[in-house]
Order: sequence, then C-alpha cells, then structure tokens
Amino acid sequence: MQAQAVVFDIGNVLIEWDPGKLYDPLIGPDRRAQLFAEVDLDGMNLDVDRGEPFRDTIYAKAEAHPEWRDEVRVWHDRWIEMATPEIPHSVRLLRALRSKGVPVFALSNFGVDSFTLACSHYPFLEEFDQSYISGHLRTIKPDPEIYEHLERGSGLSGASLLFADDRADNIAAAEARGWRGHLFDGPQGWANRLVAEGLLTESEAA
Repeated sequence: MQAQAVVFDIGNVLIEWDPGKLYDPLIGPDRRAQLFAEVDLDGMNLDVDRGEPFRDTIYAKAEAHPEWRDEVRVWHDRWIEMATPEIPHSVRLLRALRSKGVPVFALSNFGVDSFTLACSHYPFLEEFDQSYISGHLRTIKPDPEIYEHLERGSGLSGASLLFADDRADNIAAAEARGWRGHLFDGPQGWANRLVAEGLLTESEAA
C-alpha cells in the first residue's frame, strides 16, 4: 500500500536549527559550552514547546541565573537566528508533493509564539494541509499523544503515513504506531525515499 500522506518535522528537516549559530559568534564556543552546562536551556526550550509562554519562560530562566541573564534572554530576543536558514531542497519536496495532490502535514515540537515568528520568516510553513504543533497541543514528540492528535485530525493511521524527522526517538515512536518512518539526515536521502515510495518521480524530487 502506498502512503496516503506525508508528515514533515520542521526543525532540521525544513529549517536548520542550531543554537550554536547564534551563541558561538556572540560569546565563543567555550563560553557557549559553559552556558549550556550550567543552565538547562534544552529543558527551557521543551517547556516552550509544551505550550509555556515564550518570552516569560525564557526571561524567568534568565532571572534564575543572573550570571547568565543577558545570554539566556538572547534565546528569545534573537531566536530566529538559531532557526536559519531554510533547507531549500526540502521545501521543494514539500511543494512537489502538494502539487501532486499528496496531503502534507507538519508534526513538530514548536512553541506557540516561536512558530508564529517562524511562519513570518518562512511563509512555506503555512502551506501544509494540516499542522500539528506541540505548543498548541501541549504535548511533545515522542509522547504518543501528539501522534494520536494527527491520526484523529487526519483520519489516517499506520502505514498510510510516511514521516520524516531528524530524531531517532521520534521516528521510533511513529513506527511503533505502524507509521512509515524516515530518519532525516539530508534532503537528498528524503528525496530518494519519496521516489522509492512512488510518491514523486526522480525529476519531481530533484
């Protein structure tokens, strides 16, 4: 059976996500490593992805670590510099699928306000047929609940869904539900998978 819809993660699939791009030029790699060791920025970001307020959550973390206050606030104030650039080949694949009438969904860990900000910089993020964003749903990958939201909303499940994500744990959670998974390590591999699945031709996937 051919997949009936394609599901894209966003960070590191359609848009590069790398906090080092912001912090390394700003404070240097060594001090950036110290910051990440002393302040749980990843946990803070997951709280935002679960729907906690974008600015308030980050600024509260900054106040809890006054020695790093300015550096932590940068996570909010210059957030878009960590979410750049777009991955052009992946965007072309998204549009090629849509042009053939293949439903295309987003399933991504993203804060409410940060997703709005990302959409203002990357209009293609509003081209999905359906978007399942963790901040709105208040649950994150790889929790089963977020996959259930997509299944209920789309009316599709199991092998009818082909999902690309850059994290093995998120793919494993999808495959445990019978989804087809693709561990994204670059757009060409994803293009090859879409061709192998019969969803695009080689020329369409170029």
